[in-house]
Amino acid sequence: MAIETLYDKDGSLDGLAGKTVAVLGYGSQGHAHAQNLRDSGVKVIVANRRESANGKLAIEHGFDPLPVDEAVKQADVVIFTLPDEVQPEVYEKSVVPHLKDGMTLGFTHGFNIHFTTIEPPKNVNVVMVAPKGPGHTVRWEFEKGGGVPSLMSIHQDADGKAKDVAMAWAIGVGGGKGGIMVTSFKDECETDLFGEQVVLCGGLSEMIKNGFEVLTEAGYPPEMAYFEVCHELELIINLIKRGGLNYMRYSISNTAEFGDYYTGPKIVDADTKKRMADALKHIQDGGFAKAFRDDYEKGFPWFKQQKEKDRNHPVEQVGKELRSMMPWLDPVEM
Repeated sequence: MAIETLYDKDGSLDGLAGKTVAVLGYGSQGHAHAQNLRDSGVKVIVANRRESANGKLAIEHGFDPLPVDEAVKQADVVIFTLPDEVQPEVYEKSVVPHLKDGMTLGFTHGFNIHFTTIEPPKNVNVVMVAPKGPGHTVRWEFEKGGGVPSLMSIHQDADGKAKDVAMAWAIGVGGGKGGIMVTSFKDECETDLFGEQVVLCGGLSEMIKNGFEVLTEAGYPPEMAYFEVCHELELIINLIKRGGLNYMRYSISNTAEFGDYYTGPKIVDADTKKRMADALKHIQDGGFAKAFRDDYEKGFPWFKQQKEKDRNHPVEQVGKELRSMMPWLDPVEM
């Protein structure tokens, strides 16, 4: 079944007329939603620690960052753009005491609502607008007069106006120009986690590391290994983004395309697909969410250990040296 897609013509900003929107957090998504909504004529306030880098950026952008409690007291619509792991604590401590009938809680990711780490009362609306792009792109496209396609969901309609509010929010950040796709918190959350873990981040990172190790362990120079399994990814990804797998295969050599069909299925085979399906089940049954929350509540020991281990992987060390030779990449080292 095709997903329902809405555009500017299918709604308006009226759902936010006369309302105050509080954006909690001024990071990647927060800065884009706050500025785009303000530029669309919506009254926006920002909650963020003033002394932090993001707080200083909000001030630079003309906002007066408030504590979360103060922002929620003034708001009719509260948009969460904080990290998933801190949202439940902030919600219980600084949002719950100030909830009023007919308020709207907005989320840019379905995690906490879907896995019930946040359980709003029945007298408030609960909606989601999730642009399918990083916040900087959401902002840049808006400034150019365009917009990033966005997902929208109505989880709870307390006063019959939740869709109007969500549509106004989506249109206000530019989604109505790119397309507003109607979905559920469940589908957004589970597909997003699956994509991150299995393909975009987890799967890709492991392919890069293992490919690098196979080549270097076979005696090839690490610099050559890096170029072949990491550096050239940008070319392939950009081709896929523009025209899908068919355009990528059209653009590469016959040798590369033949190797794609010949060797690809031997690497990612039926067993790999089964493990992908197992990963999806682990997401669906809440296993991943529980592991994430458990590690966070202990101070993220396992998470920090993995970050440190991969920070020192040889592909990162070699990559740092090679990127320094290519200033046109505008290299960023962490």
